[in-house]
Amino acid sequence: MSGLLEPFEFEFFIRGMVAAGLVGALCGAVGIYVVLRRLAYIGHGLAHSIFGGAVVSFVTGINFYIGATIWGVASALLINIASRKRQIGGDAAIGIITTSAFAFGVALISRGGTFTRDFDAALFGEILGITSTDLYVIIGTIVGVSLVIFFFWKQLLFTTFDQSVAATYGVPTILVEVVFSLMLAATVIASLQVLGVTLIAAALVIPPVIARLLTDSFNRMFIYATVVGGLSGFIGVYLSWFANVSSGAAVVLFQASIFVVVLVAVSLRSHFSVGAGLADRLAGVGRAGID
Repeated sequence: MSGLLEPFEFEFFIRGMVAAGLVGALCGAVGIYVVLRRLAYIGHGLAHSIFGGAVVSFVTGINFYIGATIWGVASALLINIASRKRQIGGDAAIGIITTSAFAFGVALISRGGTFTRDFDAALFGEILGITSTDLYVIIGTIVGVSLVIFFFWKQLLFTTFDQSVAATYGVPTILVEVVFSLMLAATVIASLQVLGVTLIAAALVIPPVIARLLTDSFNRMFIYATVVGGLSGFIGVYLSWFANVSSGAAVVLFQASIFVVVLVAVSLRSHFSVGAGLADRLAGVGRAGID
C-alpha cells in the first residue's frame, strides 16, 4: 500500500499531477467546440505553430510565454483571416501558416544546435519540470477561458452548429470566430509545457469524442469531456510513475483506453438493443399470425 502512495512524497510530482489534471479539463472543455466544428486538425496545427514561438523565445532569451503568446495569437488571427477567403479555405490556411511557423522553429534549431533538451521537452512535454509559474499560467488560462465560455456560451454554440444561420440571426460570427481562435491558442500555449506539441491534439479530441459517444446533449457533453479530460490527466501522470514512461504519453494512452472501452460498450449496447427490438417485432408478428 505504501508503494502506491510513493509518488505523493514528491512535491514536483504532485505539482505535475495537478497541472495535468487542470490541462486535461481545459483541453476537454475547449475540445468540445473543436470536435463539433470538425476542426481536429487546428489543435495539432496551432501546437506546431506555437512551437516556432517557443524556439524564438529560447534563441532571443525572452520569456517562453511571451514568445509563445505572440506567435500563437498571430497564427490564430492569420488563420482566421485567411480561412474567410473562399479561394483558400480553412484547412489550407491552417496547413500553410502552422507548418511554416513550425519549419521556422526547426530552421532555428538546426542553425543554432543548442536546443536539444528543450526541443525534446517542447515536443513531448516535461510535466515533472512544471514550476509554480506554469501552474499560475494554467490557472489563469482556465479562468480566462471560463469567462469567455460564460459570456459567449450561446454565440459559440450557435456558430458551432450553423455559422451561416447564426449570422442571419444577428450573431457577430466574425467576432465569435476570433474569440474562439484566441481561446484555442491560449489553451494550446498553457498545455505545451505539460503535453508537448505532439500530444496536444489528442488531448483536445479524445475526451470530447468519448463524451459524444455517451450523450447527444451538448450540456452533458461539455461536462463529460471536462471531467474525463481532468481525471485522465491526473490518473495518467500517476500511472506514468509506475510504468516509467513519458507522462504526456501516459495521459493520452489512458484517454485512448477509455475511448476503446466506451466505444466497445456503446457498440455492444446498440447491438443488443437492435437485437431486442428485432425479437420484439418478430414476436409481435408471430402473435398477429396466431390471432
